[in-house]
Amino acid sequence: MSSKVSRDTLYDAVNTILTQSTEKKRNFLETVELQIGLKNYDPQKDKRFSGTVKLKHVPRPNMQVCVLGDQQHCDEAKSNNIPFMDVEALKKLNKNKKLVKNLAKKYDAFLASEALIKQIPRLLGPGLNKAGKFPAPLAHTESMMAKVEEVKATIKFQMKKVLCLCVAVGHVNMSSDDLAQNVHLSINFLVSLLKKHWQNVRSLHIKTTMGVPQRLY
Repeated sequence: MSSKVSRDTLYDAVNTILTQSTEKKRNFLETVELQIGLKNYDPQKDKRFSGTVKLKHVPRPNMQVCVLGDQQHCDEAKSNNIPFMDVEALKKLNKNKKLVKNLAKKYDAFLASEALIKQIPRLLGPGLNKAGKFPAPLAHTESMMAKVEEVKATIKFQMKKVLCLCVAVGHVNMSSDDLAQNVHLSINFLVSLLKKHWQNVRSLHIKTTMGVPQRLY
């Protein structure tokens, strides 16, 4: 599916927002977001889409991933300085909605040992699922660090009740090529999820956390 965003338009927008961010340096790493406006879509009737795609370059390097692990995974997480919780720690939350909500807020994503994943709803109730942060499975045959990096590089498009979406696709310390690649990949993936593809896209913008949006489409 050919992209309706030309390479020139994409690079112009990417270079503009990167220049803006250097002119006004912030005390934190600004995220670059892709903002999508949809049309000819009825969230009440049309099937709500949801999909994840792994980007080539990690959009949010500071993203906090927590491992809900068995003993072996907890030991591994500890030696790699990755936040973790074991079954006992999860039991202590006692399915308290407020505590589970705070846990979901504290971390951007979760990984759970395969042996534990089925127990999560029983241990924590539906809180993580409601927050859209149900843990991804972590097998002992996988590298934990690679899995954490994969989670950091994966973005999710989810149709909710409104016709606009916003996802993090990069940060201002990336090169224009890396950022453009991520934006391009994100747009093409999103369009592939839409029922009528480009006919459902009203507008596309990219912007940094504090910057001015740049229109792509």
